[in-house]
This record gives sequence, structure tokens and C-alpha cells, in this order.
Amino acid sequence: MDDYKKEFGPDRSNDSDLNRDRDRERELERREASYESGYDSGREEAAAQEKPSYYYSYGPHKTGMTEETHHTESDTTAYSNREGSAPVEVTPPKPVRSFSFSRDGASKPGGGWNGSGPAKKRSSLRSGFAAFLAGAVVVSTLMFAADKTNLFTGKQPMTLPGAQPNSSQTVAAGSASKVSLDSARPDNIAQIFAQASPATVKIESYVKTKSSSQKNQMNDPFYRFFFGDQGDSGKQDSGSGKSDGALQLAGSGTGFIFEKSGYILTNEHVIDGADEIRVTVQGYDKPFVAKLLGNSYDLDLAAMKIEGDKDFPILPIGKADSLNVGDWVVAIGNPYGFDHTVTVGVLSAKERPITIQDEQGTRNYKHLLQTDASINPGNSGGPLLNMNGEVIGINTAVSSQAQGIGFAISESTFSTVLDNLKNNVTIPKEKAPYIGVSLQNVDKEWVSELKLPNAEGAIVAEVTRKSPAFQAGMRPYDVIVDVNDQKVTNSQDVTTKIQALKVGDKAKIGVMRDGKRVEINVTVGDKNAADTTEKK
Repeated sequence: MDDYKKEFGPDRSNDSDLNRDRDRERELERREASYESGYDSGREEAAAQEKPSYYYSYGPHKTGMTEETHHTESDTTAYSNREGSAPVEVTPPKPVRSFSFSRDGASKPGGGWNGSGPAKKRSSLRSGFAAFLAGAVVVSTLMFAADKTNLFTGKQPMTLPGAQPNSSQTVAAGSASKVSLDSARPDNIAQIFAQASPATVKIESYVKTKSSSQKNQMNDPFYRFFFGDQGDSGKQDSGSGKSDGALQLAGSGTGFIFEKSGYILTNEHVIDGADEIRVTVQGYDKPFVAKLLGNSYDLDLAAMKIEGDKDFPILPIGKADSLNVGDWVVAIGNPYGFDHTVTVGVLSAKERPITIQDEQGTRNYKHLLQTDASINPGNSGGPLLNMNGEVIGINTAVSSQAQGIGFAISESTFSTVLDNLKNNVTIPKEKAPYIGVSLQNVDKEWVSELKLPNAEGAIVAEVTRKSPAFQAGMRPYDVIVDVNDQKVTNSQDVTTKIQALKVGDKAKIGVMRDGKRVEINVTVGDKNAADTTEKK
């Protein structure tokens, strides 16, 4: 106020100064009133003369405005009122700017109201996904190119342990041998068949009509279960027994030539009882009449020979022991008259035993190869080949009520007796442990009559004369309840435990007799030797 008095004090020199002071006060009052209402036309007109028109914002009437609005002193105008010299600060506002909004709801300055602002930026998620796709395409392309060009394998095909080379890929000594592998199925089946087919023969057994009444094993359901209908012998009239000398087809099967001079190997049951054997060889117009050299009922093997004016094609014999379960095998035969049929499968198992009964006795097969290659009646005697085209088995039997369960005599069995068969030398039979009794299971009706505590065990129905059991004192109606202190529940248990022993072993057999347990010591005998002695 002191400054105000110095400038507008009462000691003015003349009236003009007084009037000027009054006018200035009125002007200040008018301006002050316009500040309170928020409108200043004089300021607006002055500003319009200096720069283009735009809106200002006005702050309240207070000091320190410069710090809050962050403007320079040149943008602030001070006025004095009649009460003092406190300035009124007028601060030009910041320009009003429009805002635009992103997709995620956050405001972004700089966009115009009409959408004329800068272009929106892509989201980081979309950019990252696009980069991922581009990288995946590049990596996939590089992997595909590396695989096609064998960039990391040195252009060598991949092999697995145990893979067998194809016989078609024989190369000169000293050069690299190439082994191909098809995980789905071998690719040399056609070549194996082309090489093996000429040496695979069809065998037909003929009998005279008078012998038809004697050969009726095909009517045996158990025999047909494994060997099926291999001929028309089961349809022949078995009641007349008359002979007219004519030959009639009794059965058919398969065989293979193993020596170029005409030696053939097949199953014994294929030619059993035949009066004449005819062999059809691929490439010849007429069948050959074969001569039976030697045969073994127990091993179900037979060797024969045909005579020709030139060498016959042969099949090499391989090693069954080198084959692993799961390896591929090929079967060739003449099932149901469909000559030279080839089937493919795998080796399903080794060392399978099966038992087949017929009118002549019981065939106890051992060490058989099991395969799921399709084998049907007519395949009997045919070769089972490995991937090198070598014979590792002779197709023998199949369950006609199952699928994929076929059996073949292993090479390890027939290769040891091949010379004996060729030379018609009697093949020694394996020792068969036995004690010489016929057994049956215990029915509940027998429990009280035989004074038994329960129905467990096996009743001795018959004791063979001069057998080990007969010599040890075993009697009919004895009930075997344990063998070597091991409990048995039925007749099969007794048979299994006796067959597990060796010929000459001592067996302590516990039997129930008249309600009391009795121990009998039996020396296990050889059934094959006993049968041979009995025949003599």
C-alpha cells in the first residue's frame, strides 16, 4: 500500500491527475468484477491482436501462481486494486488436447476427436505370437531339409540291433553292405518267395480203396483239430472193405527239396498210410512218384526221394537258434488246394510243447516254434523261412478254432536226424519217464467208499504188468495224494510231477489205501524202452 500511496496518493498536483486516478480505480474495479465472473473481454481483444484465438483457464485470486502453473513471468499480468498493491495473476492455460483410448481401456494422449491421431500400435501379445509362428516355420523347414539330406547321419540308413540284412542286397567283398529296415513289414518278401517257391513241392498221398476202411484217423475230432481236413479219406465208405485196386487221394500236404538230387523233407502225418506218394514240382508237367526213405512217428518227420534228369532247386537250411521272438518269418504251402500260397508273420514263441492223439497213439511234440503266419491244412510239411530265405522250421499244426496260432518243428530238431531219415536208420526215441499206471480223478461218490478225507488226489484205475508201479506194489483203487511230499489234487498233477523226473529217479509216492496213508517207493522207468521190448 505504500507503493500505492506513492503513486496514487492525495498529494496530487492537479485535477487531471485526480481524474486519472479515479478512472484508473474504476477500471480496476471493473476488471476485478470481470475476473470474478470469469470473463475478460478486454484481455481477449488484446490477445486476439497478438496471436490466434484460443481458450484460457483462469486460476483463483491468489499469489504463488507461478509455481503451480509452471509458466514464466512474461505470461503473468499484475493489477492493483484500491485496497493494496497485491497483484492479480493471469496465467494462460495449456492447450486442450483430445484423448484416444486403447483396446485395453487405457487413455493415450495425442489422438484427435475425429480419430485423425497417429495409428494405433499392435499389442505385444499379437507381436509375440507372430514371432513364434515365424520361428516355428523356420525351424521346421531346417529340420525337414536336414532329414532329406541326411545332414546329421552322414547319409547312412538307420539300423536297429538285431536287424537282418536282405538277401537281395549282397555286395562285393570289401564294399559296404547296406541293410534296409522297414518298421511296418520287410520289403523282400516277393524275392524270398521267388527264390523258395521252385523248391517247395506239393505232396499227395494215395491209398487203394481196400485200405480206406483202415485209414479213418481223419474222423478223429482231436486229430482234425490240429491237422484239419487234408483229404477225402474221411468221406470214404468204411463199411465195405472191398478192393478194386484203384488209387484214391487220401490227403495232401507240402514238402521242400533240401538236396539237388531230389531229397525231400515233410511231415510223417502227410504220407502216413499212403500206398503211393506223388510229388508235384514247379516247372514240370507231371508229378513224380516218390520213394519213402525213412520216417519217425514220434518226431512227425519223413524223408523221401524223387528221380529227375537234372538237378532240382533246393532250399538252404538255416539256424532256428539265431532267430528271436518277434522276428519276421514266411510260410509257403498248398492250403486247401491253393498251390504255392505265401503268408507272412512273426515268430511268436519258442520251445512250445503240444500233444496230439490219433488212432496210432500220441504225438508228443517238443521244442516247437510258434508263429502267427497263417497256416492251414495243406501247409503241413512246408518250409518256415527267415528273412534270408533259409528254412528254420517245418509247418506242422495249427488250431482250427483259433487265429494266429501255428506251430512248426524247429530246425534244431530235424537237422540232427536228417541223415538217419535219408538212410532209413531207426531214430532213437527220447527217454520218456513213466511209472505204468492209468489214473482218473476222484469223484465225490468215491470219497466215502474209499474212506477218503476229501476228493483230492488221483485214483489208480489200472496198473500195467511189469511196470515200475507194478513192481513196487501199487494196486488198483489206490489213491495217490502226494509225490515226493508234494500234494496233488488230480490226475494231471500226478502226470506232471512224474514227467518232471528223470528215468532212474526214485519217487516216493503217498497213497490212501483202506483209509490209511501208505508210502510206495517207485523207480521211474522209460516208456519208450518198455514199448520197444513189448513189441519184440
